[in-house]
Amino acid sequence: MAKRVHLRLRDITPRGLYPRSVLMVVLPMILLLTAVTYIFYDSHWRHTSRKLSQTISSEIEFMVELRRRYPDQFDALRDEASRAMQLDATVIENAQIPTEQKPLLFSALDEIFSRELDVSLDKPFWFDISGYGETVEIQVQDGPDVILFMAERDRTFSTTGHIFLVWVIGASGILIALALGFLRNQVRSILKLAEAAKAYGRGRDAENYRPSGATEIRDAARAVMDMRTRLTTFAEERTTMLAGISHDLRTPLTRLKLQLAMMEDTEEIRAARDDLNQMAVMLDEYLAFASGTEGEQPAELDFTALVESVVADLGGEATIRKLDPAALIAREGLIRRAVSNLISNAQGFGSEVEIEVINGPHMIELIVDDDGPGIPEERREEAFRPFHRLDESRNQNVPGTGLGLSLARDTARQHGGDIRLENSPLGGLRVRLRLPN
Repeated sequence: MAKRVHLRLRDITPRGLYPRSVLMVVLPMILLLTAVTYIFYDSHWRHTSRKLSQTISSEIEFMVELRRRYPDQFDALRDEASRAMQLDATVIENAQIPTEQKPLLFSALDEIFSRELDVSLDKPFWFDISGYGETVEIQVQDGPDVILFMAERDRTFSTTGHIFLVWVIGASGILIALALGFLRNQVRSILKLAEAAKAYGRGRDAENYRPSGATEIRDAARAVMDMRTRLTTFAEERTTMLAGISHDLRTPLTRLKLQLAMMEDTEEIRAARDDLNQMAVMLDEYLAFASGTEGEQPAELDFTALVESVVADLGGEATIRKLDPAALIAREGLIRRAVSNLISNAQGFGSEVEIEVINGPHMIELIVDDDGPGIPEERREEAFRPFHRLDESRNQNVPGTGLGLSLARDTARQHGGDIRLENSPLGGLRVRLRLPN
């Protein structure tokens, strides 16, 4: 059974705002111009040209009939008729009309004039209206002779139709140019706002950005800038508060560690030391998760070299399948920690780990595959919850705080990317980190 293809309008129309705006302006104008031109051509110009051609054809028919009835008096009658009808006629004895018609750029004139002559005359004829002179040449075969007629072009067919078309096309072109210029300015403001919002979403500043364009666009721009200011202020206040919490908690933890170090080395003391060390690690990871940007500014980063460095630092079983050269603008400390978390998680839950970096047209992808137990599809979103451990899916003997994937996805989204969990060809879990390049 053949698969039905549903053609949608958005599949054949441009996706960009400016091309769509241009299409909305130009397409109706072209359709209107086409309709006006067709109506003018069919109901006015063609009709007028046909009537003029009928008149000239009737006058030529009259002159030919006049020569047939009064051959001896034709010269005198011809002069009188020519002055009255403004149609010059000359008899060329023992001649033949041309056998080939001259080609015309606009064949409709040839068809109209030829049809009217054919209706009026029962003799062979030939005409030349291909030039741009003021007269039209018509030859009629009258026995062994040829009657040459010279008619004014304005009386043969309408010669002013092109002026109307020039005015219509010219005026339409001017209107389209003005509309496109206006649209370009409005769309430019929207595109600048989109770029600024994209930069804010990736944690970068939009340098020299100022709201412009229509009132609604300016209002939207100010709303985005105010929202960014509020979020930045909130993040700074949160970081300051957590820094104080860190200082307050680290002091008693340090005292406890010193006290335990001075006690007798027993099994209970060693367990207490391990608990304190685990508390310190959890505190560090929690503060890193909550503080987010850590005050680091984005900079150009060689992502491929960073991945190689992280793999070398972690050691363990990790095979690099492919590393495309890739660079991006990001906070190196956050990206390094996210990559390290993803690779160390894979090494902790699987015995075989494969790593790949793909530099796409819009996104850089880090793919980390392992042969571990994996995560069921319906529970993959739970894996991103802070301090959440999947008992059935992942080995609880692996140390950690449950913040690895949360930190990594938080970092990816701060940079305009994301993380997806998939089934791995190795049988375990595939983690796909995507970052805009």
